[in-house]
Amino acid sequence: MTSTDVRKDAEDSGPSGYAAARLRLLTEGVRSGPPRRAALAELTDEWLAGLFTAGAEDLKGVSLVAVGGYGRGELSPRSDLDLLLLHDGGDSKAVAALADRLWYPVWDLGLALDHSVRTPAEARKTAGEDLKVQLGLLDARHLAGDLALTAGLRTSVLADWRNQAPKRLPELQELCTERAERQGELQYLLEPDLKEARGGLRDATALRAVAASWLADAPREGLDDARRRLLDVRDALHLATGRATDRLALQEQDQVAAELGLLDADTLLRQVYEAARVISYASDVTWREVGRVLRSRAVRPRLRAMLGGGAKPAGERSPLAEGVVEQDGEVVLARAARPERDPVLPLRAAAAAAQAGLPLSLHAVRRLAATVRPLPTPWPAEAREQLVTLLGSGQPTIEVWEALEAEGLITRLLPDWERVRCRPQRNAVHIWTVDRHLIETAVRASEFTRRVSRPDLLLVAALLHDIGKGWPGDHSVAGEIIAKDVAARIGFDRADVAVLAALVRQHLLLIETATRRDLEDPATVRAVAEAVGTQSTLELLHALTEADALATGPAAWSSWRGSLVADLVRRVAAVLAGNELDEPDAAAPTAEQERLAIEAIATGSPVLALRAQTEPPADSAGDQPPGDPEPLGVELLIAVPDQEGVLPAVAGVLAMHRLTVRTAELRALDLPDGVEGSVLLLNWRVAAEYGSLPQAARLRADLVRALDGSLDIAGRLAERDAAYPRRRGVVAPPPRVTVASAASRHATVIEVRAQDAPGLLFRLGRSLEDEGLRVRSMHVSTLGANAVDAFYVTGGKGLPLPGEEATAVARKLEEILRG
Repeated sequence: MTSTDVRKDAEDSGPSGYAAARLRLLTEGVRSGPPRRAALAELTDEWLAGLFTAGAEDLKGVSLVAVGGYGRGELSPRSDLDLLLLHDGGDSKAVAALADRLWYPVWDLGLALDHSVRTPAEARKTAGEDLKVQLGLLDARHLAGDLALTAGLRTSVLADWRNQAPKRLPELQELCTERAERQGELQYLLEPDLKEARGGLRDATALRAVAASWLADAPREGLDDARRRLLDVRDALHLATGRATDRLALQEQDQVAAELGLLDADTLLRQVYEAARVISYASDVTWREVGRVLRSRAVRPRLRAMLGGGAKPAGERSPLAEGVVEQDGEVVLARAARPERDPVLPLRAAAAAAQAGLPLSLHAVRRLAATVRPLPTPWPAEAREQLVTLLGSGQPTIEVWEALEAEGLITRLLPDWERVRCRPQRNAVHIWTVDRHLIETAVRASEFTRRVSRPDLLLVAALLHDIGKGWPGDHSVAGEIIAKDVAARIGFDRADVAVLAALVRQHLLLIETATRRDLEDPATVRAVAEAVGTQSTLELLHALTEADALATGPAAWSSWRGSLVADLVRRVAAVLAGNELDEPDAAAPTAEQERLAIEAIATGSPVLALRAQTEPPADSAGDQPPGDPEPLGVELLIAVPDQEGVLPAVAGVLAMHRLTVRTAELRALDLPDGVEGSVLLLNWRVAAEYGSLPQAARLRADLVRALDGSLDIAGRLAERDAAYPRRRGVVAPPPRVTVASAASRHATVIEVRAQDAPGLLFRLGRSLEDEGLRVRSMHVSTLGANAVDAFYVTGGKGLPLPGEEATAVARKLEEILRG
């Protein structure tokens, strides 16, 4: 089609002309954002008005009204057209015929349509019964026909809304709360729903409805811009997908970012999160004000009766701290407060609010942001103490921190915070952005302050442990440098600065060592003791490790992980106390192990036993009361006559039965005198991926077939791998295989980081067997979709591999995984 044809179609009043003009508008790169939405609404208005005029002829008392998003002029490329055909109850057949002449051309173009035909009385009645209908009518906009009819409906609907606000606003708030529980918070989701999630477009519309009630109003600063940014992203999403979707899926984010001219998907998400944060905070403030006004209205008649119609007294003010009082359920500044002379006041007010479990009032935070002087460097002792008090206040800390952050006070206190603010974490294990994770860690750490001698260092380390994620490279290394600067700036002495820097640098040491290294190996324990240095630092690091994991997400902490970390801490504490570590001797077999080994020699085939493992539900410090034990997994004991291929066979059979391996140990077993033969003993801890564990007899039967070659494990796993659900467009990072230097004196430690998949351990075990290596033990860790496995391997003579040979093995494993 030539440009002349396009112009001719655009001038045509029929559907083809509208479609051509619409297509041209949406494909013009120079027009986007509000101008394009306005132009699209205007173009659609003209087309529908033409259809109405042609179909209405001499029909009176009828009008066409845009409602909802279309009424607001917020037409995204694939938005529904929300239309109301309003009539005065006259010629019903003529109105029905007009409706057909309006709706069918819209459907013919493939446009989504939400339509209704009502009289003003019917519209008001429906709005009174259905809150969503009433919200749509609040944005009613006249398109064609009887203007007086439309204006009358708008006036009556707004009057109804304002008269019924005390009843309808709580209903609207409940609707918003239910939606938030169902859809989650937009500012933290990796695949957010731009419309339905908390802080999204629905909440922005709800704030407009509250303002229309004249009962309360949202804080306006930044709100319109936040709404515009979310609408811009939705426009780009519609164009990128060609669908009417509000969910910003992972596979679409790069294309949406490019459509908006942004650097990458992370930049896109950060902008979405920032907008959502503005809307969420505005919602919190607004609903709090609605509640205050409604409570005040409920109390006022009774109060007047008690006072005999006298004036209402001012709200009672209760002092909380110097310059800080409570009034009407909020924390406000005292009348005598002078923020311009008191630079500690923001932290004092925040700490007092968190300790009282009350919100900081919007007016107080804005006054502080506008007038308070910067803190001197280093901070005075009171400022540091107030920060620690704020961080140690538990769950109320989060709301108070968000209030300070909404007005820019946090980045003024801690400039390094800007780099982690709203920063996404593309990791299925993490459920928060970096900044929220840091606050969540402080909240978790506040529960452990009785376990440590320096709770102030624990809380500040929790706040700073991931501060390096705003910089390139290893975030622990970068974070150590930042932590030194921040700790000195807020007034810690040199010794405390060193401890905080060490905690940030080593905050992953305990969990990574406990889950990926052999704790029986003295080299492992000595390395941790050397890195930690002192008993007090170990105590702090233990609490920080647990707080960090609990604040990360459900997949990051478990009884099993907690037991491993506690075991490591106990061993390291012994070294720091001056106790020598003995080289581990091969443990004597238990009676059950010996029985299995003798049976394996007698039958010439594998035998096994499954046994559940539990521990009491106590935290690592033993502070919790006794109760029902928590499952740590199932211990799987296997005795096999020594032969090649045992590791891949066992790993493959377990993968076939959907059993997750948590730890694995393999060793040759010394048999009693008089028993000839050599037996491999495998002691593994496993857990069922789905449902219950398979029967031991089935596992043994499949293991026998795997070892004699009659069970094609590779083929079975390949079939399942082909059916393994994959998300279109999600590309996993390439696998990485490294040699951990000086990790053990008795074996070479090869660490594998890869995308978790069925049969991964089988492939790795078979590859190591092909290289002629013996696996002494394995330490398996799965975090979301990521597997981190450490293999302790020896060569043919039972010794660690020479450096070059170990590097070559690691390189070959990586090539196999990449291929």
